[in-house]
Amino acid sequence: MQRLRIISESEESTLEAGQRLAERLSKPVVILLFGELGAGKTLLTKGIARGLGVEDVSLVHSPSFSLVNEYPVPNHTIFHIDLYRLDTVRDHYSIGLDEILDSGEYVVVEWAEKILFPVKNPVKVSISVMENDAREIVIDQSAEVEASK
Repeated sequence: MQRLRIISESEESTLEAGQRLAERLSKPVVILLFGELGAGKTLLTKGIARGLGVEDVSLVHSPSFSLVNEYPVPNHTIFHIDLYRLDTVRDHYSIGLDEILDSGEYVVVEWAEKILFPVKNPVKVSISVMENDAREIVIDQSAEVEASK
């Protein structure tokens, strides 16, 4: 998988896109999610979690306030991180982001444009809201991502 473009016209379609993405992944992997507020980053994460073995995806929710959610599944953990309210390297260290990125697990990062650490072999996912309220989901595994400045 180098670059894939999906048009999602429903929430279920976005969930399915996340599940299909998960089925193509092997850990360690860091999935970087880009998209405006309400674009569907958490919904796509629910699909990823379902694809990785989380049976009850209602447990998957935005980590806006907790900053890091963990979803245990057999043989691994999914880390779900929200960087929206974090601005400094100190903030990133305070949640253990450096350790999570090096954990060897599945890591999903919302608001990835704010990441301040380099990421090895990321999968970059951009979600855009289209005029008809559909979503364009672009998955790019070949993208190079360096730390923000």
